[in-house]
Amino acid sequence: MSRPIRIGLTGGIASGKSTVADLFVDLGVTVIDTDVIAREVVEPGKPALDEIRDIFGASVLQSNGTLDRGAMRQIIFSDDAKRHRLESILHPKIQDETLRQAEAATGDYMIIVVPLLANSALRDQMDRILVVDCDETVQIERLLARDTETEDQARRILAAQASREQRLAIADDVIENNSTLDAITTQVSAMHDRYVALANLPAS
Repeated sequence: MSRPIRIGLTGGIASGKSTVADLFVDLGVTVIDTDVIAREVVEPGKPALDEIRDIFGASVLQSNGTLDRGAMRQIIFSDDAKRHRLESILHPKIQDETLRQAEAATGDYMIIVVPLLANSALRDQMDRILVVDCDETVQIERLLARDTETEDQARRILAAQASREQRLAIADDVIENNSTLDAITTQVSAMHDRYVALANLPAS
């Protein structure tokens, strides 16, 4: 291809996407993370934060003017309409910045991390889709150990995302993350070799 191959990396919450992305970074691969971009577009002074405050009220801001992510999470995962409203504000801005970074990327291929790729307009911009997969029980255990207060809240978060079956249905490649870091590292190394080989296939 005349540009680096775009690999869309996705997976459910607490599936291990960040771990996998970091392993690709260790291999020298450009990684564009839409979660990072999502945090940047709501920084103080950015238009998205003003829109969020106007719609959801000042209670979703901390005393220093930054977004209170915990408060926002509680609102959107208990009300689908509010979640969709937030997405309508953020997703176009995230997509524009993601594509800007992708156009500037170099190398054989890049990894673009999109947690909600199954239902994202960015899906059409990918050449291949890599899904990090794990059992739902593992996701819930990780959420409870991380930042979720109750199992009910964890299950609501899972229910708000594409299902495991939907993610696997769009996958070109899968990394299984139910076990150890060594096992994931081996899989990432194999994927890296595959993507480099694909990028260097003779043009047909």
